[in-house]
Amino acid sequence: MFDESYEKLDVNTVATILDSVNQIVDGSVFDPLETTILSIEVPFYKGYNFLHIADHATNPPLERYVFQRKDTTDFTMIDWNYKTIQKLNQDAPINLTDENIFEYIRFYFQFVKMRYGRFRVCESTDNIQWKDEPSAEVKQALNQTLKPLELIEKRKDGVYKVKAFMMMKDILFTVNIYVEPNGRVTMTDQEVLIENVPVLDPALGH
Repeated sequence: MFDESYEKLDVNTVATILDSVNQIVDGSVFDPLETTILSIEVPFYKGYNFLHIADHATNPPLERYVFQRKDTTDFTMIDWNYKTIQKLNQDAPINLTDENIFEYIRFYFQFVKMRYGRFRVCESTDNIQWKDEPSAEVKQALNQTLKPLELIEKRKDGVYKVKAFMMMKDILFTVNIYVEPNGRVTMTDQEVLIENVPVLDPALGH
C-alpha cells in the first residue's frame, strides 16, 4: 500500500509490542515466538508507525493491523470502521499534502468497510482479486481502461478532488472522491463501467 518498504522488527521489540497489543485484541492473542511484525512510517500521520502483525503458525493465520504512536504504548487497532479512522485523524492529527493524498485514499478504502462491503481502488488489473485468472487479452483491454488515481483539483478550502476507478462487489465504476483536510471522505458521480466482473468473492466484496 505504501511506497516505502516495511521493516521487520526484532523479536525483543515484537515481545514488547505484544505485551500491549494482546490486551486490546478480541479473541485469540499473539504468541511472541510465532509472530512477525512489519512496521512502516505513515506519511499522513506524523509520529506514527503502521504495524502488520501476523502469526502464521495458526490456521487460519492470525493477523491484525495497528497504528502505534512512536516510542509509546499508544496503539489503535484497525477494526474496519470509518469512525476509528476519523478519531485517529483527529488525534494524530492527520496532515494531508499533494504528495500523500493518494496514499491516504488507498489506505482509507483498504481498511474501511462500508455497510454493503468494501470499495476497492483499481489502478490496474493487479488490484482485482480474480475468481479465475483472465486471459492476457482481457487484462490488456482492462488495463487500457483503468488509470491511476488522478488529482482533479485542490480547492481553496483544502479539499482534494480525485478521480478513481473502483470496484464494489463485482461492479467496476468511476467515481469522484473528495477528501477534506480532516480526512473525511465522500464520493460522487459514480459511473458504472462493467458489471458481473468475475472476482473472488463478489457477495462479500473481498
